[in-house]
Amino acid sequence: MLHEFWATAPKSYKILVFTAMGLIAVGLILNIAGNVTANQGLMIASLPVIGLGLVLHMAGLVVRGQRVRKNIPK
Repeated sequence: MLHEFWATAPKSYKILVFTAMGLIAVGLILNIAGNVTANQGLMIASLPVIGLGLVLHMAGLVVRGQRVRKNIPK
C-alpha cells in the first residue's frame, strides 16, 4: 500500500513531505550546533523550525488520509 500510494501521490504531497523532513533535519542540526557551541540563542531558534516541520508532517498525514479515503471503493 505504501509503495503504491507513493507512486501515485500528487507532487504537492511529495513536496510537503520532503519540506517537513528538511525542516526537521535543519532544526536538529541547528539545535546540535547550538548545544556544542553553548549558544542558547541558536538552541531556542531551532525549536520553531522543528515545530514547523512537525506541523507540515501532520498536514501531510491529513492529506494522505483524505486521499486514501477518497480512493477506497464503496
